[in-house]
Amino acid sequence: MSKARRSDLIFGIILLLIGGWFLAAQFKLVPGLDRLMNIQYQWPLLIIGIGVFLFLLGLLVRAPGLSVPACIVAGIGGLLYWSNTVGHWGDWSYLWTLIPGFVGVGVILSTLLGGGERRGYREGLRLLLISAILFIIFLMLTSSQGYFIKYWPVLVILAGIWIIIQTAFRKK
Repeated sequence: MSKARRSDLIFGIILLLIGGWFLAAQFKLVPGLDRLMNIQYQWPLLIIGIGVFLFLLGLLVRAPGLSVPACIVAGIGGLLYWSNTVGHWGDWSYLWTLIPGFVGVGVILSTLLGGGERRGYREGLRLLLISAILFIIFLMLTSSQGYFIKYWPVLVILAGIWIIIQTAFRKK
């Protein structure tokens, strides 16, 4: 079977499963499924599901590059689920900084699944580090506790350590 026919077949099967799921919830064929599908509270799970779908589609059609958008979509869905659950929508003032980290996870998965060079792991880890640094900075800036004012020299020290490590281990 050709790659195009295989991906069409898999897409059709996934649509059948999704349609069956929603039909069962609509007509209450499975007890409790309608509560699970309460869109008012569970809508971010649909976004996470789209991310999982993209990842599985990438696996099935042997396109490891789909790991990157899958991780972005699923990660944003997870953040939306958390925000919707706790009701702290103002936290997006620093939560957006995790998106480069989702890209990094996607790059690492893509490299792992595609058998790519080690450079992919390094780039993915670099994106995770950048995301963590941005997260800490924006968390401290938007925090009402004034952490940034007290601890900003720690960030300068960490940046110095990072530059020294990069210089020491850089290939000639």
